[in-house]
Amino acid sequence: MTTQVTLPLWAFILILLFAGVTFASHFLFPSVRWFFRRRMERAVSRLNARLERPIQPFKLLRRQDMIQRIVYDPDVTQAIVDHAKSEGVREDVAFERARRYAREIVPSFSAWAYFGFAIRAARLLSTSLYRVRMVHQDAGLADVDPEATVVFVMNHKSNMDYVLVTYLAADRSALSYAVGEWARVWPLSRLIRAMGAYFIRRRSRSDLYRKVLAKYVQQATGAGVTQAVFPEGGLSLDGSLGRAKIGILKYVLEGAASAKRDVVFVPVALNYDRVLEDTILLRAQKAGNRKFRAKISVVFRAILRQFWLRLTGKFHRFGYAAVSFGEPLVLSDVDPSDGSVEVISETIMDRIALAVPVLPVPLVAFVLLRDGPMTQGALCDAFKSETNKLAAAQVHLPRNDADYAIEYGLRTLIERGIATEQAGLIEIVDHKADLAVFYANSIKHLM
Repeated sequence: MTTQVTLPLWAFILILLFAGVTFASHFLFPSVRWFFRRRMERAVSRLNARLERPIQPFKLLRRQDMIQRIVYDPDVTQAIVDHAKSEGVREDVAFERARRYAREIVPSFSAWAYFGFAIRAARLLSTSLYRVRMVHQDAGLADVDPEATVVFVMNHKSNMDYVLVTYLAADRSALSYAVGEWARVWPLSRLIRAMGAYFIRRRSRSDLYRKVLAKYVQQATGAGVTQAVFPEGGLSLDGSLGRAKIGILKYVLEGAASAKRDVVFVPVALNYDRVLEDTILLRAQKAGNRKFRAKISVVFRAILRQFWLRLTGKFHRFGYAAVSFGEPLVLSDVDPSDGSVEVISETIMDRIALAVPVLPVPLVAFVLLRDGPMTQGALCDAFKSETNKLAAAQVHLPRNDADYAIEYGLRTLIERGIATEQAGLIEIVDHKADLAVFYANSIKHLM
């Protein structure tokens, strides 16, 4: 036992390396993971104490554990078998395909990334670009069952919607968004996953993919995870409210039914004096597809231009961005005869429509399109007449002053070349009429 053994130096170094790896994997790494896990749990406990809707344990599961729960679910297993038969592939190949779908969909939520970075970044970006206003906040949400799953359902005007609602809902809960293919770009995808968002392929026709997506949404809903959903499915190309697509809402209702958990749908309506992507959306509408061809060089030049304007003190924010919370729809209060996903989705869209904020630029654009060309006095009279008719709507008058709202809305349209004033008459410029219609469409359903 005490006999000396002589080893080459390389073998001795190799033994030390293996010993170090073994020590780290069996003792050091578990201890480090336990240390950070404990710190994370204490941080989440402090966060939950101030949040209106606490972060659910499901959201804090390890991503790999969540993926395993989905791919080994009996319904997904059956879908794998069916997919293998229909596609003529082996079941292990179909299983790996399902696992790949799950890895693509499932987020890896980080409380630090969400509350330490995302909330601050969302606040900075929102207030830097817009004058942000909360036009109406329904008090009904505070009275709902704390065990119910809350789903924020929103109209989709701009990619700023994610940023704006994340900022304004910071004291309510950590929202789990359904985001489209545009966000599957590294490193943006890593950050979005860390914020708790899950990716969806809106145009996928694969039954296996849809089953995996459905199972994730159902499990999240059954576990009480607060979610944020855009029922329209994609950005509005013409500025108006679209019809609800029932896919995600159907999965939410199925998850609630299987877990016997109540669901509260909270309508959230957004509107802007300027949508950053307005010209891109209009081009996509004219082309008849949803392929947004925004070149990275154009985006980079726009960022540099705004940065230069800030340095020279010439930057002006893009007007008002307003959010309004509508009347919550509690699933348990819905008459069973009206409980179909189609009826519920229509009810949700109706409540979103009623809550859409009326801002200066859309209202001035609407009046000019309907009654122009007109004098400034006639514009003031028409504008005030419309605001009186909209007494039940969520009208935002800056400084609570109609005259200032008219001045602000008209000045914004003229600066963008959408409207012009000549010989005392104000009218919409012909080649920019589509932009005026885009903004007027956001409130046309209220008129």
